Amino acid sequence: MNSTFLCGRFELGFERPLIMGIVNITPDSFSDGSHHFSTNAAIDHALGLVEQGADILDIGGESTRPGSDPVSIQEELDRVIPVIKGLRDCGVPLSIDTFKPEVMRAALQSGVDLINDIYALRQPGALEVVSEFPNCGICIMHMHGEPKTMQVNPPDYDNNITREVFAFLQDRMKIMLQSGIDPRRIMIDPGFGFGKTVQQNFQLLREMAALNELKAPVLVGVSRKTMIGAVTHKPVNDRVAGSIGAALAGVARGAVVVRVHDVAQTRDALAVWNAVEFGANE
Repeated sequence: MNSTFLCGRFELGFERPLIMGIVNITPDSFSDGSHHFSTNAAIDHALGLVEQGADILDIGGESTRPGSDPVSIQEELDRVIPVIKGLRDCGVPLSIDTFKPEVMRAALQSGVDLINDIYALRQPGALEVVSEFPNCGICIMHMHGEPKTMQVNPPDYDNNITREVFAFLQDRMKIMLQSGIDPRRIMIDPGFGFGKTVQQNFQLLREMAALNELKAPVLVGVSRKTMIGAVTHKPVNDRVAGSIGAALAGVARGAVVVRVHDVAQTRDALAVWNAVEFGANE
């Protein structure tokens, strides 16, 4: 893996795992939908996450939970652009969670540093947009199908989910590199919960170290997801401890970014993990 990750106005190192705080500006996200739906509430929430220890803020204006309906380009822009502008000087990189090229371009023009794309730049025009902004980071994710139907009947992936995810991300990275994108800009996400059964999610997490062969930073997003509830039998908002356990399992297998709702609790867990691995700083 490259020693630094190019992320817009920032160059990130991974001497320790980084925390990406989730900022949902949606009425229907599975965990915190409608909690931070107004511009001011979203900005206040995001600044609070920075105070708690978020290293990156991931701003999203369209829910991608299973069964979610898409929103228009204009509606997504109306949700995210004022928040991006309000957070531009908050001191940490800003990520936009979108697959729409038009939203990507507007967000990058407004100060976003990272494109977090669940479709892995497969939408027409997406690859061209990120090529126009040679410094922005890009996180590509594995997903089967689309959010509305991805969990209806996930495929069996020939009983090897990890091989499928590896091959998909390898292919997408190859296309990006052939398009002239600097490898230091590329981050990968296995896509937990996106077209996968609970068993497949945990197999993928267990075997995730295999993705390190792709020589790209790995992001893990498991916070409060159904896979956590399936083994803890807890409702969405009571899955903090389970989410932290899964995040640490990902870090132990090579993840360098964890995308979470609960920044303060995750920060403390990672501080202990870092002390075990590298020594305590009192």
